[in-house]
Amino acid sequence: MFASRLRKISVLFLYAMIGTFVLTGCYHRHRPSSPDAVVYTEQQLDSISFSTTHHYSQNYNFVVKADSIVLLRQQPEEMLNQLLTDSLVVRKNDNLVVADIRMIPTDSIDSVWVQLARDQETFGWIHESELLPQVYPDDPISQFISVFSDVHLLLFLFVIVIIGVAYLARLVYRSNAKIVHFNDINSFYPTLLALLVASSATLYASIQTFAPDMWRHFYYHPTLNPFITPTLLSVFLVSVWAIVIVALAVVDDVFRQLAVGEAILYLCGLAAICAVNYMIFSVFTLYYIGYILLAVYFFFALRTYFSESRYNYICGHCGAQLHKKGRCPQCGTLNQ
Repeated sequence: MFASRLRKISVLFLYAMIGTFVLTGCYHRHRPSSPDAVVYTEQQLDSISFSTTHHYSQNYNFVVKADSIVLLRQQPEEMLNQLLTDSLVVRKNDNLVVADIRMIPTDSIDSVWVQLARDQETFGWIHESELLPQVYPDDPISQFISVFSDVHLLLFLFVIVIIGVAYLARLVYRSNAKIVHFNDINSFYPTLLALLVASSATLYASIQTFAPDMWRHFYYHPTLNPFITPTLLSVFLVSVWAIVIVALAVVDDVFRQLAVGEAILYLCGLAAICAVNYMIFSVFTLYYIGYILLAVYFFFALRTYFSESRYNYICGHCGAQLHKKGRCPQCGTLNQ
């Protein structure tokens, strides 16, 4: 009953996602035709140029992720000329909007100053280089990227996941339970999910290494629609959607083949392996080792599945699944 409902939900989700892609991919914004060329002021040109290189501009919204940020109340020139100045503090999770951006070439620390506003009475200036590490864009996708790009968090999660994997491996070994790659069920979906996670993590790190400006623009202006992004980002977003769809298929197939308790244990083990894949390949690809590891992992996963986990036959007496013809390990019947 549960598996049937889950299968229906998976199909409905897939149809909804395809419909969303079609509608958003075919969308075209009609712009009013004008016989005259648009003339920009010098200030507008500077704003466009800044937005192109820095990927944000005036009226852009940030959220404070640091414990606090100190802003300068007066103009930046007053501090540079060593005049008396005052400051104000904004706290974690405060919403800030970019009120103004100024370039001061004489500043030896950072020539870019950003004025932020928390409300109509709270304004302050700060160096861009000091601001950006302490905030993230006011978008849930950007915040998700920021959290999972934190090196310290990755190291902490890596330690926790390794401990969890070791415990699960010990539990699985003692109970001879099913686990992907080692004692897998007769389904390619779990192996495919693990390979998709590893490939997506490798691609994610590759974009950060070879196209950092593209990734930074995506970070400040995120989207889940792969039809409106550059090719490399489109491939990455398609792989993310594929992970979601395959994960639903995995849950459906696992609960169809295993009892509830065994299915939950299997899914926990699969989640732990996917977490390890994400951390290993997203980190080691930054040092170019991840590509070799990915090739080795693909060879290992596919060879293991097709040689040990794929069942091509069924015992004619007890119905047990068999890798090949011969004597059934369950009832001892000879199948030819």
